[in-house]
Parts: sequence; C-alpha cells; structure tokens
Amino acid sequence: MHDKPQAAPVREFRLPSARVLALAGRDALAFAQAQFMSDVAALDDRQWQWSGWLTAKGRLIALFALLRLDAQTLWLLLPDADPAALAEALRRYVFRSKVVLSIPDIPAAGRFDALAPAAGNRFARLDDARIALDMGGASGARTLLLGPCDAVEDADALARWDAADLAYGLPRLPPSQAEQWTPQQLSLERLRAFSVRKGCYPGQEIVARTHFLGQAKRGLALLDGSAPLAVGSEVRQDGQPIGVIVSSAGGAALAILPRERTPGPLQTQEGEPLRERPLADGLAR
Repeated sequence: MHDKPQAAPVREFRLPSARVLALAGRDALAFAQAQFMSDVAALDDRQWQWSGWLTAKGRLIALFALLRLDAQTLWLLLPDADPAALAEALRRYVFRSKVVLSIPDIPAAGRFDALAPAAGNRFARLDDARIALDMGGASGARTLLLGPCDAVEDADALARWDAADLAYGLPRLPPSQAEQWTPQQLSLERLRAFSVRKGCYPGQEIVARTHFLGQAKRGLALLDGSAPLAVGSEVRQDGQPIGVIVSSAGGAALAILPRERTPGPLQTQEGEPLRERPLADGLAR
C-alpha cells in the first residue's frame, strides 16, 4: 500500500472542431507569406505562431495556429473554420506556385497540464505521429495534441477548454462572425497574430493604416453572464447598445466594445447584468 495518495492520471479529451489544413511543396512558405497576416518567414522548423487570412478589406476570414514542420511543409490548425472551404478559397491564388493544399485526417485532443518539451512557440514531436503545442499561460497549463491518441469524449473538459480560450483572448469565431472584423477589433495584437511590417498580403494596407494612425477604436472584452450568451447579441450600457458578442462558451463571452468608454455596468440586450474581467496573458507566440 502506498503511504501517499496517487494523483489521478491526466486524461486527454477530444477537440472535435480543431482540424488541420496542410500546405506542402517548394513554394509553400512563399505562398503562406504572401497570403497570411503573420510573418511566416520568421518561423524556424518546429515553431508555430498565430496567424489568419483576411479579405482585401482587412476582415478576418479564418484564424489559425500556423506550424512550420520543415522548409516545405506547413500546417494550419483551425480551431473553428471549415478546412475544405478554406482550401477551396486559397486554391484560387495558387496560380503557378508549387504548393499543394490537403486535409489530412489528424485528430486533435487537449489536456490540462504541460507536456515537455513543448513550450512557447516551439512544438514538440512526441513520436513519428504526434505533435504537442503549449497552449497554457497565466490561467494554467494546457497542451494541445495532434495525431493518434486514446482521447475520450468529455463535454465538461471541452467546455472548460473553450472557456480558457476566451479567457486568453482567443476568439472562437462561428461562421456568422467570419469576414466581419479587423484583426485590431479582435485585439489580435495580443496574440502577435499579424504583422504590419513584413510586406504585402490581402488586407495589409487596412491593417497597417489602422496600426500607424492609431484608429483602432474597438477591441475585445471578456464578459461573464449568469446564463449562456448568444453570439451576435448586443452588449448594452445604460440601455444603449455599445457592442456585440462574437464568441461564447457557456456564460463566458468575448465582445467587441469601445476601447475607451465611460465606466459603468453592462447588460445583455435582455437586461441581464454582465461582469467584465481582464484577459489573461499567455497565448502570444
């Protein structure tokens, strides 16, 4: 008999909405550098960063973690967006580039602990088939796993994971919120998800102008309610609409609100009180 109680094993649980879009070929990195809003050229092998694809008007089509496996292979880990629809849209811009887009069958799982040597923006290859990404920060350790595993279906753990994403300021955008918001309105500078200096990409002119002229008047706020909060619903102050909810996980939500506003209580459009709390640090890569 052991003198000390043994810690319960850490369970891995499925992340069913997280899927991978792969870019492979001689021009994969150049194609990604020209299309996506982060500085892909700054990545080394086995590093990752937050990134996204924008419309010409600087509105976010999809947000993703971009992994560089090697000089000819990138993975886009999509928390929410449909990889088939994104691949079809991106193929319109391939032209003569030597790059192939595919959707590998790679399951994703989460666990609430750290898994060395995955740390910061360096992912770890656990074996020939599995990759681990550090998704933790000030609110606690988390690891995201890509590849074959014995993960279970766990609705409570999944809800906790989704709420943690919002707490870190990672927008989980349903289709209704695609192509609606600029990176600055989504406060994606917190995740270092876009570059204003790397050169041209779709929407770059809008992003750079907003950055250098200081015109980002709205940003993300983390809110809590006593009941589930609906995406697309209004946030009000003194009975007047001042913003909109863009992501929700149960009673937690991310809303786009004025960066400068008069202090005061917030409510849903039904008049239920909302509590604002600060975003946690930790997901910038």
